[in-house]
Amino acid sequence: MTRGLRAAGAVAGVTAAAGLAAFAYGALVERVQWTVREEVLPILGPGARPITVLHLSDVHMAPWQDGKQDFIRSLAVYEPDLVIDTGDAYGHPDALEALRWAYEPFRGTPGVFVHGSNDYYGPRFKNPLRYLGAPSTRAEKPIRLDIDGLGHLFGEELGWLDLNNRARAIELRGTRIELFGTNDAHREWDRLDLLPGAVDEMRENVEWSAGTGEKVLSLGVTHAPYRRVLDAFVTHGAELIFAGHTHGGQVRVPGVPALVTNCDIPPAQAQGLSVWQHGRASAFLEVSAGIGTSIYAPVRFATPPEAVVVTLTPVDIGYS
Repeated sequence: MTRGLRAAGAVAGVTAAAGLAAFAYGALVERVQWTVREEVLPILGPGARPITVLHLSDVHMAPWQDGKQDFIRSLAVYEPDLVIDTGDAYGHPDALEALRWAYEPFRGTPGVFVHGSNDYYGPRFKNPLRYLGAPSTRAEKPIRLDIDGLGHLFGEELGWLDLNNRARAIELRGTRIELFGTNDAHREWDRLDLLPGAVDEMRENVEWSAGTGEKVLSLGVTHAPYRRVLDAFVTHGAELIFAGHTHGGQVRVPGVPALVTNCDIPPAQAQGLSVWQHGRASAFLEVSAGIGTSIYAPVRFATPPEAVVVTLTPVDIGYS
């Protein structure tokens, strides 16, 4: 009996030590193991020039995070033609100046953005095990953040287009692109009732330059990839959708899909490039695991922080 108790105690000790080692690795190493995931997607019209898209998401910036700021600045080396930011840039009430410095290399680069709830309300400590039960809820007394300052940074200073429940159109490298987005669906701020009118108005009023190709590329942009939003985007003709929010599960078992998504997307589609089908139509879905974490849950395991570079190329029509 004593020998059995000793064996059980030894197993428990080894398990606890392994758990502590994994937590230390996730908090001290992988959390700052900045990565760039690169994807190539043949989606443009035949003969079109390639377009490089830099997808940033869930930065959760705090003012002391110099390494994160340097990483974001270093992404300018990819010379993106378009930057897409899918929200949760704030990670601290005093992070605006840090964000301004981190994003400065992209001033003047075409871009679009939507907000996540953490751009409106600051983080608070919460039991991370609550995520295993259901998607998170808003704190009773949230800390309000400078959402107007963030909007000014992205809109007026960087020159990016606001897609929060809006639709816009741009031309890049000879390709006509229409974009539509929503505010954070996690807090039910997505106004899908406004989407049809916004898309119709955009399509009626856009004036494309002469000489561009006839094909129009349609992109959907949202923070939290809830099914209702993805379905609506597909209904309105989106061919490629960008989202974030999930953190790729944040803590995962290696080789296994995300344990939690903090929304209703299937776990297997909580990170990476996949296909979203709705009815008889479909769109490519790009979900970023994000660059940051909450300052109250500073850990990642088996899902390192990432920026995503998607190179859009012409469709290979082939010959037979």
